[in-house]
Amino acid sequence: MSDSQGQHRQWHFDWRLLVFSGVFLPILIGLGVWQLNRAEEKQLLLNQWQQEAENRAWQDMVSGDLTRGRPLTLTGMYGSRNWLLDNRTRDGIPGYEVLTEFRPLEGPPVVVNRGWVQAPRTRDQLPQLETPEGIFTLEGRLSDYPVPPVLVDQPEAGGPWPRRVQSLSGEAARKEIPDLPDKIVRLSGNRQPGAYRADWEPDLMGPQTHYGYATQWFALAVALTILTIVASYRKTGANNDNDNG
Repeated sequence: MSDSQGQHRQWHFDWRLLVFSGVFLPILIGLGVWQLNRAEEKQLLLNQWQQEAENRAWQDMVSGDLTRGRPLTLTGMYGSRNWLLDNRTRDGIPGYEVLTEFRPLEGPPVVVNRGWVQAPRTRDQLPQLETPEGIFTLEGRLSDYPVPPVLVDQPEAGGPWPRRVQSLSGEAARKEIPDLPDKIVRLSGNRQPGAYRADWEPDLMGPQTHYGYATQWFALAVALTILTIVASYRKTGANNDNDNG
């Protein structure tokens, strides 16, 4: 008991520990602040895009900057051409993503990814597609053509519809529909007209993701500060103090 009572913690200057903390603490704080700034910039960008989606005509958007993830609203009708993007699974179930031409009332046509549909049991069968008729207003986001990073054979022009494809480049699609833009449209959800299972992963990192990263960086900065303070205090005893004296 006397030994434990005779011990106390005393600040011990360790220049190596202080240098380490002095270098990395500003970096961690700076990264957190940078993520907060990115979140603010992303929110402003999304607000601008949403406003443009409501007020900007499709033909004007096509002539401007077609950025992946940009929201938009289209009014028009579905066409008769459908591509079935092969080897797409949901919950371990094989299926297809349905790519259908859409013809807006104003502006050029565009390919719309309507979502995932389950494949029949045998490969010699294709799913029965139901495409609504009439004029609809769609909400979605711009996306890239489904082309993998490795080269694959593109579908040839001609043949019956729908067509099963492993990928679809803009060049291949324009052999059938010449005026297509450089992006396609992904429907924003399952409730959109003509949608199948349209539960996509986000195309664009949202502000909440940046806030999460900022929280992690600030938490690391706090942890480094606490560890530095704790490690700088060491136990010393009465006997050690007398010996040093």
